[in-house]
This record gives sequence, C-alpha cells and structure tokens, in this order.
Amino acid sequence: MNEEDLYKKRLEVALEASGLDLWENDLSTGEVVFGLTKVFADLGYASHETAAYVDDIFKLMHPDDVPSINQAIDDHLNGLTERYYSEFRIRAKNGAWVWYANYGKIVENDGSTTRFTGVCFNLNEKKCQEQELQALNEQLTEKNMLLERMNAELHTLATRDSMTGLYNRRHLLEAGEREMHRAQRFEHPLALMIIDIDFFKRVNDTWGHIAGDQVIRAVADCCLEQTREKVDIVGRIGGEEFAFVLPETTLHNTLALAERLRECIAAKEIPLNDGTTLSVTVSVGVAALKPPLTSLNELMVCADRALYRAKRAGRNQVHWQE
Repeated sequence: MNEEDLYKKRLEVALEASGLDLWENDLSTGEVVFGLTKVFADLGYASHETAAYVDDIFKLMHPDDVPSINQAIDDHLNGLTERYYSEFRIRAKNGAWVWYANYGKIVENDGSTTRFTGVCFNLNEKKCQEQELQALNEQLTEKNMLLERMNAELHTLATRDSMTGLYNRRHLLEAGEREMHRAQRFEHPLALMIIDIDFFKRVNDTWGHIAGDQVIRAVADCCLEQTREKVDIVGRIGGEEFAFVLPETTLHNTLALAERLRECIAAKEIPLNDGTTLSVTVSVGVAALKPPLTSLNELMVCADRALYRAKRAGRNQVHWQE
C-alpha cells in the first residue's frame, strides 16, 4: 500500500468513525462525482438507486427545504460565505423524512469546471430532540399561562366579593390597615366611609332576593363610579353595607364625596327582571383619621357610629364623627 492509498484508508476510517459521508459534485455539469453512498444506504436505497446528478438529490429533498439550500449554495458561489452549510430533509425509501446537513466548499472554479466538495451527516436525532424540546417548551408555556390564570382567579376569589366585584371584607381590612400605617407614618390625611342601603329588608320582602341582589350590584356600581380607581379601597363588608378607605382625603372632601354618592344612588333607577324599576337610598357615616385614633378598627367604629346617627335622624343623609 503506497502513501496515497494509506491516506485514503485513514480518511475512510475517520469519516466512518465520525458518521460523515464525503461527496463531490460538478456544478458545471450537474453530476455527482462521488459520495453519498452511506447516506443512501442508511435511507434504505440499493446501490443502483443512488443519485447520478444533483437534480436527482433535489428530487428526494423536502420541497420546503429546497429554497434555503439553493440560497446557501448561491451565497457561497458569490463569495458571501466562506463555506457552504445547509440543513434539509431527504425522503427515505420507506417514505419517511430524515434530517441531514451538508458542509462544503468550492475547491475548483476555473470558469469551465466548478468542483464542489464536502461532507453530509445525519441530523435526525438532533432535530427530533429539538422538536421534542420545542413541544415540551410549548407545553410548559401553556401550563405556566394556565397557572397564572388560576393564580389570578384564586386571588380574585380570595379578595373580591363574588356578587359585586368589590373587595371583600377581609381584603378591605388588610389593605385599610396598610393605608392607615402609611398615613400615620407620613402624617397624611385618610378617611373612612360606611354606607348602608335604607330599608333593604323591605326590598327583599317585597320584590324578592333576586331583586335585592340587583339593588346591591347597582349600588356597588355607583360606588365605583364615584371613587378613584387604584387609589380608593371600596368593599362590601356586609349584606347591604359597604365601606371605603380613602387615602389622601380630608374630612371635607370625604363629606363632598359622600353627598355625591348619596345623590347618585337616590337618583338611580334600578331595572328589575319583571320590567319594573326600583329606587333606593343610603345612609352614610364618615370618620377621618385624627388623634387619638390609632387603628383602622377604631376609625371604623367612629364611622359606624356616624352611620347609626344618620339612620336615627331619618336615613338618606350623611353624618360624620366629630
């Protein structure tokens, strides 16, 4: 065995060990000079079924991959890339699509002959793993989105009143305590307001509980309309009772808000399921943070006492704790 044969033998062993299949094409004639025997054998083709021309190979390639292969070849021929590289699918004998990659370079281009040589190797396992990973990532993204929605729903269930969408009593008290501490720390104004629907039991007894629920929702809508979104804390704290924690709000401004809210509710015509309308009024109790008050509970007691006086005075009016 001479030196050239020994070199070829070493190259064959190296290519086999690395899973590479050497190829060479003559782009001027379109002929496959040699190579791809291992690729065609792995794909299930007999020796006489191997490609003689480059076009024969393209016929076996997935049509979606052909444009990118041609672009990669053109870029290399035009000197835009130092080497040619492309990934593509080839149809096996059994009809399955198998991923391969080509890596090559123009080794001769004298105007009459364009010799293009390189190696081809199987990418199928890698591509399958990538597709599996992509599928897992998509599943993970869907599950994360579902988890976020569920967490949001759980948060809503934990903090909101199901009938009105206002905050529930627990959340209002928790958020109110935080605002109370902030107001005390920075010596900022804070007020609390409690409203109660007048003669609400009469509504339930006369028109039924479904009508009563419609009244509660209508009053809740008025509460939201008259308050500041993402500033004021509005909640339903009892059957027909609502509370408002009002940061950065003086007693004077709170009384003005209470009057607007009272007038808004009194003027509202609430449609019932039977086609009739119903109007209600509310009584309002107001208290503002000032010494010796030190807790939200004490502030609520003051507002509740003012509400009680408003009811005793005839309802549909606003009272405040001196």
